[in-house]
Amino acid sequence: MELTWLEDFLALAEHRNFSRAAEARHVTQPAFSRRIQALEQWVGTTLVLRTRQGVQLNAAGTTLHAGAVELVRDLHQLRRAALRSAGREGATLSIAATHALSFTFLPGWIRNLELPGTLTLLSDTMAACEALLLAGDADLLLGHAHPDMPSRLQAEHFASLVVGRDLLVPVMAPGAGSGLPLLAYSQASGLGRILRAAHAGWADAPKLEASVTAPLAATLQSLARQGEGIAWLPRSLAAEDLAGGQLVEAGEAYHAIPLEITLIRPRRRLSATAEACWERASAQSLRSAAT
Repeated sequence: MELTWLEDFLALAEHRNFSRAAEARHVTQPAFSRRIQALEQWVGTTLVLRTRQGVQLNAAGTTLHAGAVELVRDLHQLRRAALRSAGREGATLSIAATHALSFTFLPGWIRNLELPGTLTLLSDTMAACEALLLAGDADLLLGHAHPDMPSRLQAEHFASLVVGRDLLVPVMAPGAGSGLPLLAYSQASGLGRILRAAHAGWADAPKLEASVTAPLAATLQSLARQGEGIAWLPRSLAAEDLAGGQLVEAGEAYHAIPLEITLIRPRRRLSATAEACWERASAQSLRSAAT
């Protein structure tokens, strides 16, 4: 049995869809399906049911899922503990950060913390960053957040800290005209989760049909510059294009969404470098709140 099979199974249980789960795991759907089948062969029985409402866990799958969450996390934590014992981890800090913040917020923020040791940056979608943190393959997670945003990281196991602010703004190419389609985020995107939750509460917002779906804000930014549609982008990412006239805000009919930039950590004890990062980020956040 391979650990990746259990990780795939957990992704499938979360997304309830083979295509979305495969996307979150960064593999093709055929390869993902083969790994689920390999897990079922190892267990000795089927684990899921395919229904019109999506994939559902059967009785065996529900039983396996109950123990798999803790087992996967414990195995990754055990590996990290072994590395610490060997002196191979303590001076290294690993941060999983969403693509947009990796380009904009993170470089200046981490430089101001003046941390010792080596930084390993893991830049990916929000779903992939959450998976890294859950598996113990990242010490901290830096991402955009919103009160209505669904998260895989439960408060009893993870703590969060607001380290910055941003704004999700609707933008388009100048002179693009009306009737533009939506440039949408895929399921793996945290910004997409925020936008979908916000749209659900906007009775007066224009209804846009999606013409393109992509996981990264930078991809939608490029398409918006080409006049392909309206995209909601973090202002921190779109600021240069807005200032230079390559993009304009879409207008008052479209709502901007306030965002928090949050740092997330497991509640368990981390390496000395990771704990130092958290303490300095906490102090920096308090100073910012006081000014």
